[in-house]
Amino acid sequence: MLERKDLWSLEQYAEHRPDFRAQVLAHKENRRVQMGKHVLLVFEDALTIKYQIQEMLRIEKVFEAAGIQEELDAYNPLIPDGDNWKCSMLIQYPEVEERKDRLAKLIDIENRVWVKVGDTEKVFAIADEDLDRANDEKTSAVHFLRFQFEQAEVESLKAGESITFGIDHDNYDVGELIVSDEVRAALAADIT
Repeated sequence: MLERKDLWSLEQYAEHRPDFRAQVLAHKENRRVQMGKHVLLVFEDALTIKYQIQEMLRIEKVFEAAGIQEELDAYNPLIPDGDNWKCSMLIQYPEVEERKDRLAKLIDIENRVWVKVGDTEKVFAIADEDLDRANDEKTSAVHFLRFQFEQAEVESLKAGESITFGIDHDNYDVGELIVSDEVRAALAADIT
């Protein structure tokens, strides 16, 4: 969990921002899993969340303790707890009409995303614990997912086993996607 002491003041952040931004963008490269053409998973950790908080404080010009604490309270739940991964799921269709049509056909996709570590069973994502982002007519273009691991998956991750993602949804077939060694290493580092 991040605390106020982990953050820079607005003035300090202005000085650190160019280098910090470059560091975070490079860090995020191995924390992204593209699933087909239209679904992207972006995995969060303390560094990516610190960047999000610093950017929100900067944009909103928040410098008072209560406002800073509000941002910490909003974003800290997105940091992995040591036995899970947390990510943003982005469903991306650039054309408005196609996006509306596809989101209506992809209802419940957020609950059908899974990961498998080595030969373990599929672990399905737990979606949108903070608030419901879908309804009977469509799903949202953005979801927040948590992959919660049992001891078998933790041991497989620590042993360097492969990581495979998939989506079991009739209207979005991507097959099984084995991530690169770089992505595997970045995600495995979130498990303590």
